[in-house]
Amino acid sequence: MAALACAAAWAARRERRPRAWWLAAAAVGGLALVLAAGLGDRAFGSLRLLAYGWFGYLAAVLAAAAVSLVRSSRRAAVGFAALFALVEVVAFDAFLIEPHWLDVRHVRLTSSKIHQPLTIAILADLQTDEIGPYERSVFERVMAARPDLILLAGDYVQEFDNDLRRRLHRELRAALQEIGLSAPLGAYAVRGNVDSDGWRKSFVDTDVTTANTTRSYDVGELRLTALAVEDSFSRQCSVEPSDRFQIVLGHCPNFALGHVEADLLVAGHTHGGQVRMPGIGPLVTLSRVPRGWAAGVTELGQGKTLIVSRGLGMERGPAPRLRFLCRPELVFVELVPESSP
Repeated sequence: MAALACAAAWAARRERRPRAWWLAAAAVGGLALVLAAGLGDRAFGSLRLLAYGWFGYLAAVLAAAAVSLVRSSRRAAVGFAALFALVEVVAFDAFLIEPHWLDVRHVRLTSSKIHQPLTIAILADLQTDEIGPYERSVFERVMAARPDLILLAGDYVQEFDNDLRRRLHRELRAALQEIGLSAPLGAYAVRGNVDSDGWRKSFVDTDVTTANTTRSYDVGELRLTALAVEDSFSRQCSVEPSDRFQIVLGHCPNFALGHVEADLLVAGHTHGGQVRMPGIGPLVTLSRVPRGWAAGVTELGQGKTLIVSRGLGMERGPAPRLRFLCRPELVFVELVPESSP
């Protein structure tokens, strides 16, 4: 990529015409796409290489074009400079700003099945390989809100080295103990698809109840059904109705396509797409639900509400560590009696 970028810039500079620079930029951008597709570690690895190619080498060619054309074609130079600025602004936002720019969303729901207002905190996809200031600040914000119930929708750490993963479990457990993550009606966690078999070690000696298999809990006026990760991915998932206000908590929102009789369905997994484009929405959701369901609040009819969190972290491993137009999200549900103003 470096060799091609230099060669393309040298050839375009010799011609001193805007068209040559456009061809050079197209060649560099196209080669980045081809190399990323051929050399990347599956889809996420390809996206990471493509990000290097476009935000690095392609941006360098655009900058060189702007400098080279400033005397011979000022209009073209301004165009290339604007493109370079746009690419770098996107990169700055996606890699340095949005990943830790937490959005706190408040959702209000009413129900005739409850008699006292309740606050429910939803945390999904912490998905980190470092328990640092950002991760700790999320837990502190949850506790500052004093929720009545805390729901954790899976994917807590993402680390492929066994020793490092065990260390992360210890660090996450220590942070939860120090901050005292808890709620009057309890805190409940389900497994995510990137969580290893030892994922529950992160919650040993904390106030978090973990569910590795599908099971239900009577929590005050609520019935909480926590899904096994396999059931959350199943479009044939079935949950029987309850006279109580029923919450079904799963990692992947696919279960919302099944026969789930619940008042509130809660999931994560999609990261809201992690990258969203204006007028298009999420490019990838890695789920079977309609794209419009992949983030936010969706009324499913028959008194059902689906909330899919954009998550707190981002994809790790070979994936590019970025978010674009898709900030991480902490959700608080204000559940109030139907008669409340």
